[in-house]
Amino acid sequence: MTGMTRHLFLAVMAMLLYLPAVPAWAHHVLGRPAYSLNEDSNTPPSMEVETQIGDYYVTFMAFPAFPRPGEPGRVNLYAVHMETGKPFDGTVTFKVRDDGWLFDGEEEILGRQTIDDGVYRQGFLFSEEGDYIITAFFEAGGEPYIIDFPLRIGTPAPVGPVGVAVGVIVLVLVGVNLLQRRRLQRLQAVRHHADERGEASPHV
Repeated sequence: MTGMTRHLFLAVMAMLLYLPAVPAWAHHVLGRPAYSLNEDSNTPPSMEVETQIGDYYVTFMAFPAFPRPGEPGRVNLYAVHMETGKPFDGTVTFKVRDDGWLFDGEEEILGRQTIDDGVYRQGFLFSEEGDYIITAFFEAGGEPYIIDFPLRIGTPAPVGPVGVAVGVIVLVLVGVNLLQRRRLQRLQAVRHHADERGEASPHV
């Protein structure tokens, strides 16, 4: 890598590092009370997560099967004590954040729900497509329980801002290398002609 290419690469990387992190989609999602939803349908969930955490066996699922922007949906949480078989009876806080490595730590509370027929239901309404993480939090026996649930709304673009930035860097470096190669070839040709004529060769 030539000196000019190296300096350009470092400059582009510095710009990339100082790009503002993509914020959580806090202002693009609306929590809705479960009773306001009328989509208690026969539609299968889009994804179901089953896990064992602490003393509880937890099932997390989202409805409808393919949530889209502007359409209401909901997540259901089941938490059953593994020894007693009894469901957790308390309050569950649901939060949402953007799913990505540029996540800046910002989360929005969707709502706080109490148990309803053995289930904790939280509604949502997203206005934009994207990949999100919905987190359920509760405390039992003095211990905190945190369950993350990935949720895709619509069909997000396959290439995000990071991919675009990396693509720009690659294109810039390729372009600079091509220019440097042409410059070297041109100087070598001039030097070759100068050597044939017995003239002083230009420095590369």
